Amino acid sequence: MRAICTFFFLLLLTTLSGQEKPSFAKVVTLPESIAERTISLNSEYLVHRAHRPSKGQQPLLIVLHGGGGTGRDIQRIRGAAMGPLRTMKKAGIEGIVVAPQAAENPMKLGAKGGWVPSDLDLLLEHLISTLPIDPNRVYLTGVSMGGYGTYAWAGVSPQHFAAIAPMVGGIGPGGPKDITTQLDLWGENLATIPMRAYYGAKDRVVPADRGEMILASIEKAGGNQAEIIVYDDLGHDAAKRPFSDPKFFKWLFSHSRGSN
Repeated sequence: MRAICTFFFLLLLTTLSGQEKPSFAKVVTLPESIAERTISLNSEYLVHRAHRPSKGQQPLLIVLHGGGGTGRDIQRIRGAAMGPLRTMKKAGIEGIVVAPQAAENPMKLGAKGGWVPSDLDLLLEHLISTLPIDPNRVYLTGVSMGGYGTYAWAGVSPQHFAAIAPMVGGIGPGGPKDITTQLDLWGENLATIPMRAYYGAKDRVVPADRGEMILASIEKAGGNQAEIIVYDDLGHDAAKRPFSDPKFFKWLFSHSRGSN
């Protein structure tokens, strides 16, 4: 799993390295008083602007990287937000894009970390207090491990998000093919958020039927705002298609919390 995620991350980074880099990207550090309360989060994160900032509050897109980006070297995830940023510009969408980094797990020496919803809650609270963000227009996406993080964070804290878009992810503690035994409980919270989740029919890492199981739990809870999109010709690289489609970002940013 780690080798595949690393390969996908490096492939994405290589593809983007020769293209124009978005403007206004910078490394920001969480205050120590916040960082020390996190479990598996690098205190450094990346802030990008899809366009030159204008006056007033801006929508926020948070992009969660896959397993290949885990660590405490923020340069490893430089490519994580590049695809969304470029397509947002094509779509004429103005906004702030933040890419945090999941770090190693301090509870297990040498263990690989992951996305922890309580860490991300602290990050979002800080972002809203320090950036001109519209709290009713916060969006979340992520690829592979970031897809899992998207489901997990939105499932724990659905009140934060206007819409979400997990990519090739699932919900389960035992690895990429695992599904939690409490899926119905996750479905109840996810049912409150507009969602498009993307998979590849040829994916051998996270089978597309994991998304179908999650969708079924959402619909069982009465949710009618979720959709699963499966690309027959793609595998674990399925995110590249929506990330390059302006229509996807227009759909995502069309939502506002409280008006769904």
